[in-house]
Amino acid sequence: MVVPGSQHAEDKMYHPPEGLQKDAHVPDFRCYLELYKKSIEEPDVFWKEVASDFYWKKPPTGQILQYNFDVTKGNIYVKCMEGATTNMCYNVLDRNVNDKNLGERVAFYWEGNSPDHHMAITYSQLLGQVCRCANVLKQMGVRKGDRVAIYLPMIPELVYTMLACTRIGAVHSIVFAGFSSESLCERILDSQCSILVTADGVHRGEKLINLKQIADEALEKLLSSIICSVNLSPVVFPVVQTPWDAACDVCWEEVMGQVSEQCEPEWLDAEDPLFILYTSGSTGKPKGVLHTVAGYLLYTSLTFKCVFDHQPDDVYWCTADIGWITGHSYITYGPLANGATSILVIEGIPVHPHVGRFWEVIEKYRVTKFYTAPTAIRLLMKYGKEPLQKYDLSSLRILGTVGEPINPEAWHWYYEVVGQKRCPVVDTFWQTETVSTFPFFGVDPTILNEHGEELEGEAEGYLVFRQPWPGIMRTVYGNQERFENTYFKKFPGFYVTGDGCRRDRDGYYWITGRIDDMINVSGHLLSTAEIESALTEHGAVAEAAVVSRPHTVKGECLYCFVTLKDCREFNRTLVDELKRQVREKIGPIATPDFIQNAPGLPKTRSGKIMRRVLRQIARNEKDLGDLSTLADPKVVEVLFSQRWETAA
Repeated sequence: MVVPGSQHAEDKMYHPPEGLQKDAHVPDFRCYLELYKKSIEEPDVFWKEVASDFYWKKPPTGQILQYNFDVTKGNIYVKCMEGATTNMCYNVLDRNVNDKNLGERVAFYWEGNSPDHHMAITYSQLLGQVCRCANVLKQMGVRKGDRVAIYLPMIPELVYTMLACTRIGAVHSIVFAGFSSESLCERILDSQCSILVTADGVHRGEKLINLKQIADEALEKLLSSIICSVNLSPVVFPVVQTPWDAACDVCWEEVMGQVSEQCEPEWLDAEDPLFILYTSGSTGKPKGVLHTVAGYLLYTSLTFKCVFDHQPDDVYWCTADIGWITGHSYITYGPLANGATSILVIEGIPVHPHVGRFWEVIEKYRVTKFYTAPTAIRLLMKYGKEPLQKYDLSSLRILGTVGEPINPEAWHWYYEVVGQKRCPVVDTFWQTETVSTFPFFGVDPTILNEHGEELEGEAEGYLVFRQPWPGIMRTVYGNQERFENTYFKKFPGFYVTGDGCRRDRDGYYWITGRIDDMINVSGHLLSTAEIESALTEHGAVAEAAVVSRPHTVKGECLYCFVTLKDCREFNRTLVDELKRQVREKIGPIATPDFIQNAPGLPKTRSGKIMRRVLRQIARNEKDLGDLSTLADPKVVEVLFSQRWETAA
């Protein structure tokens, strides 16, 4: 391990304990290099060996990996295990129950909002509930290829529903249960979902969120676009009084009790779609990232097994939400494919109902592998060591971080206080994290300069990949052109991540952050264009620009500049209205921390907003460098003079 922020690998190197290395799947660097070389030079051989652990109704007939990354040579495509047929649900459940005799092993320990709300779900029980849900969906007319929207909190029914979709070949689109009705509506409409599965409500801290009401508002916006809505009756929540439409609403408990626990899986082609997951886009319109069956199975299973060094006696906990890629990969598919026992916790706030919540859960279930976000670590650091000292954390063996950059101070606290200086810290990269690492098996990175030239040795530039791995996204749903323009057009022949990267003299890759206009708030990647659009929909706002500003807990927060229409006054009432509008349009996670009055914005003569300058103003950095391209340099002076007076 190398501590983030250090300049060279040898400066601060932390080795895992010998006992942990001894039985690890990848015990040392020499083993890693051998496996990595094989994965790059002989990918078909490497991935075929990984695939041999899973069930294939029909084996592949051609190369394991086929692809084209060069837009000048035709359409971009990636194919994995072409000719093979399989089923994701069968491989993560039936295979474990029937072939590996793990039916009585706990798949999930679920923790609700209070100590009275908890349960253990075995692999056999999980299989039975998934089959019931699959039969319900089939009765409602859902067939292979149909899209199903899921808008649920972190409850077992969320896992049941997503796996039920995979069992019958439906494509799930899970929308994070913190998004607004407008965001939900947009995602349902784009993916043309025919079914919406939701809940009455969920608590976040002391606040009760009426999910059914939000879902109903989304359906009203869609008018006749949705065929039906399935409503999940409150199992552990207080009853929320929301309107019930018998013409389209169906009660979960009623329909689940009327169907069998047996459901034959639909055998799917390897490249059939598995799910759509929406992520923010630089144009303001979210991108529907599409993943496929076989490649996602191979990649999530192997990354979970090796990165977290999964062992049969592990109890694993990922604190992410299913609805973000981390949750899909490392709460559901990756752990279940390995027969793991995981923790599923409904309450996503680390300090509720008390500041020792995380440590309490770790002690209760003897968690061995713990995976969380730097935001949570920084938040818990504020309360010091005392809350941890009340609990026994000696079961921990490996720690992980994900979702955003981790700063040195947070890393040290995590390693020294939580891990007690004996747990390796795995810092994972999903295109936004600041990590220091070597690439995983099958991943072939390089660094390019602005002209598309590969840089050797110590270098900094654009992070790109030369070839695909099985779990790489296949397209943007319904928009192949956007997929190719976003990831392949800038540098033909390479997959362009959109991240900057530095490679040090030891060969470690350090991700330096997004090159485009995206902001990472508490691990959630937000589009500046989407937020600006929400702000300008207010009748008082003529123009808006959004940049990031460092935040001690969130990592980054939103700093918004708004130019008002003539005769409109900037005041506290307006600021509150704008914040509320962003919350309603996008969701609470996108609520701005700062909104500043901007009589004018710094623009080039061609009309392009200079966000670099705005970021420096937000950070109160007076050395702005070259401003010669600005159409009106005086705008900068005005913004600085009003910065502390009007930011709110």
